[in-house]
Amino acid sequence: MPEVERLRALQSDPTLWGYGQSSVLDNDSSYDNNPELSGYQTLPEQDNKDDLEQDITPISTPTAATAPETHGFTRTTGTSGILKRNSLLKEKRFSGTMVPDSANNSSAPVNTSTGGSASASSQPGTIEGMKPNARSILQDPLKILKGLGYEAAMGDLHLVGTEHQRDEVYALQRSKQRARFHKFRDMLLQPVVDLEVLRKLSWSGVPTAIRPIVWQLLVGYLPSNSDRRNVALERKRKEYQDGVQQTFAKGIEGLDQVIWHQVFIDVPRTNPKMALFQNQTTQRCLERILYCWAIRHPASSYVQGINDLVTPFFIVFLTAYIDEDQDPESYDISRLPPEILAAIEADSYWCLTKLLDGIQDNYTHAQPGIQRQIVKLRELICRIDAPLAAHLQSEHVEFIQFSFRWMNCLLMREVTLQHTIRMWDTYLTEHPHGFSEFHLYVCAAFLTKWSPELLRMEFQEIMLFLQDVPTDDWQEKDIELLLSEAFMWKSLFHASPKHLGGSK
Repeated sequence: MPEVERLRALQSDPTLWGYGQSSVLDNDSSYDNNPELSGYQTLPEQDNKDDLEQDITPISTPTAATAPETHGFTRTTGTSGILKRNSLLKEKRFSGTMVPDSANNSSAPVNTSTGGSASASSQPGTIEGMKPNARSILQDPLKILKGLGYEAAMGDLHLVGTEHQRDEVYALQRSKQRARFHKFRDMLLQPVVDLEVLRKLSWSGVPTAIRPIVWQLLVGYLPSNSDRRNVALERKRKEYQDGVQQTFAKGIEGLDQVIWHQVFIDVPRTNPKMALFQNQTTQRCLERILYCWAIRHPASSYVQGINDLVTPFFIVFLTAYIDEDQDPESYDISRLPPEILAAIEADSYWCLTKLLDGIQDNYTHAQPGIQRQIVKLRELICRIDAPLAAHLQSEHVEFIQFSFRWMNCLLMREVTLQHTIRMWDTYLTEHPHGFSEFHLYVCAAFLTKWSPELLRMEFQEIMLFLQDVPTDDWQEKDIELLLSEAFMWKSLFHASPKHLGGSK
């Protein structure tokens, strides 16, 4: 919806923040145990915990005549910082959002998602596209391995050549994939994961289906010790949820308006062509993540570009709970149960925090980290591609004019989100400076890749080209080559900094 309408809706109904839907986020036991208050009824538990027999089924929807006249949360006395539901929540909460109806001054539940309706589930007790063991994965990420074959984990191969050549290459590649998947699986099932070995294994890419748990281990969010893992996960999720409830206790009026305004206008601009990130449920999650991060990091606060950095985590963690045949980029996230949505949001927040801890000076006042990287990039290009460096200088092209965005958004505006995710597989293994030092060499490899074209261009053509680099037809092999070249340049120059700085 337009920004003004969206702001008015949020101001009039705090339940639009999404936590008006989730019983998991409340500390009121009477609410948890009363389906009339929650808007859901719980089916009887079965012996098989991995099945969806415990799923939630919406109960009847109140009519406009019986709907309450007021909305949202109340702060209860004697409970500092904790938001609890009032009895007004007898009205049903759909998996979409609650939008005020100006005609009758009530809230009418509507589906604001882009991928379909939550009512599209094929049968009661199931959710379309969600894994049968999704709730088990919620409690224990290792359950993602249950019933997972390497074919589903690795995905399809895209091969070229004659039919005979393709058959031979296919068999060879599948054999290698099978061996890699078994290595990942065996590693993750160890009582204590050897992170150094996991980094080496992940450098060349992580299987899609197990990427959520591998990323959480590599970024340092999940403990490597399996005995501590689930307890730590539950604690961190609750810590985030409690923080959100306290932060948004007074609605929009209680927020820092400068920070909130920038977050509010940036979220709809995030991946505008991707259905997942234009879904209203997703946007509410991103707003909470970005605002909470900003107020907890006053040295930098929120800076444009950080909104892009949360998206790879969000979409990867979503894949943990949906079937392998579902496209996460277009999946209707509002179908998922509130507790799973809350977990995806909390996990994304903490992993974003871990990432930004290593590059926070990129976003402090004057962004000194980015300024240093731009200087280093120019020096590096002088060493590895002197003709290109000289040509850019002769055309009066300053590196800051095109590479600032590369550093600020980690090349996410230059390649697709799926290719960004593949790059981050490698960045996360280049501990602890993958998103700073190694990214610098990736930018150098990226720029020199276009050297033949750039050498034939003048200033205006160069600027237009570098603002919209033609990577639409790139495949994963192009990303692999880019990362390999970056590794080569890093191996040559990173351990010998005196080779840089002499060519200015």
